[in-house]
This record gives sequence, C-alpha cells and structure tokens, in this order.
Amino acid sequence: MLPWTASATADRLNDVRDTSLAKLVRDDVLELILHGALLPGQRINEPDIAARLKVSRVPVREALRELESSGLVVARKNAGVFVRQLEAIDVRELYELREMQDGYAASRVAALPAARRQPLARRLEAAIGVMNASVDSGDAQAYYAENLKFHWAIVEAVGNRQLLDAYRGVIQRLHVARLSNLSGDAGRRISIAEHLQIAKALRQGDAAACEQLARAHVTDAHARLIPPQQTGDTR
Repeated sequence: MLPWTASATADRLNDVRDTSLAKLVRDDVLELILHGALLPGQRINEPDIAARLKVSRVPVREALRELESSGLVVARKNAGVFVRQLEAIDVRELYELREMQDGYAASRVAALPAARRQPLARRLEAAIGVMNASVDSGDAQAYYAENLKFHWAIVEAVGNRQLLDAYRGVIQRLHVARLSNLSGDAGRRISIAEHLQIAKALRQGDAAACEQLARAHVTDAHARLIPPQQTGDTR
C-alpha cells in the first residue's frame, strides 16, 4: 500500500545475497505491520517469525530492535515486543512534523523550473483522478493508496534523501494508526478538493500558496480524525 513498499518482495529476492538476515527479517515484519497483518497492540511472536523464515532467533531480535528504534514496535519488560499503538499525543505530534515536511516540500517543488514542475503537476492530477474514481466506486483502500502516492511524489521531487527518510518514518508510524479507520466519502471529497488546490498552485509555480495549502491540508486531515479508539484520517 505504501509507495516505497510496492516492490519490496521482489527487491528482497533479487538482493538476498547482499542483504543481512536481520534486514530480511526486518523488512518481512515491517511488511506485515504496514499491511495490517500485525495490528497495533499485537504481540510479535519471535519463535513463529524465526520458524517461518527459517532463521535463528538472533536476526529476529536484531530486526525487532531496529523496528523499535524507528518507533514502530515497543519492547515491554518480561512481556515481549508489540506493534506500537499510538496515543492521541503521538498522532498530534507526528501530524505537526508532517505539516512542516509537506509544506517545505510543496514550496520547494512549486519553485522548480516549469520543465520539471509541469510533469509532476500532471502526475498529481492523474492521482487525483484515480482518487475520485476510487471514491465513486467505494474503494477506500485504493483511494488511500493513491493519496499516499500523491504526497510521496511531491516529497520525492525535492531530491533530498534525508527528507525522504524522515518523511517515510513519519508516514509509516501514522500508517499503523490509520489502517483501520479511513473517513467516509464526505471527508474524502473534501480532501480531494484540497489536493486539487495544491496541484493547481504547483502547476502555476506559486511556492507560497503551495506551501500554505499543503500545511493547511495536513492540519485539516488531523482535524478530520475519527475520535474513538484508533485514529486515522482521509489521507
């Protein structure tokens, strides 16, 4: 579902000789978390993972330590390792960070020369078309996936690898909380209208407006969160 995980399985198979066992285990567990096979609050069974992947417990523990450092899992003394369940304050802080990242990226790409900006604008407009079709067909997952691609395309176009890594970390942590709680059609229609404004400002090369719209969009997305238990948004 996330843009950077689409070919993860194939990549792991192609690069297996050059990849440590711990990284293979980490990527496998990460994929389970991001696809909802391991849910927030669920305990991760180390022996089961080791047996399924036919590895020892050592790379499994190393992989889980790395996932813990990224904020996706949490280790509890004498209890085990669990998929992290975000509290409301965690979600708010992540959205605040994402607002800055999205705003910065939007400002940067809107200031690109037209020869680089226009193809990106067409890509974003195509994504909006897919989002609209997904809402029409009632396919929330397809809408959500294309929505992620829209924002990832903007951040990727900045060409800053450190920003990409930081943004990926924020999105992955928020993704775990959003999997089970996408807003209804009304919220998605509002979100699409906001996407249209961002794409228009980018096409016109209005960096200030593009930044302001991107920031407001993330703030509004947080405000549209469904309150009970899990938190998610239309994005």
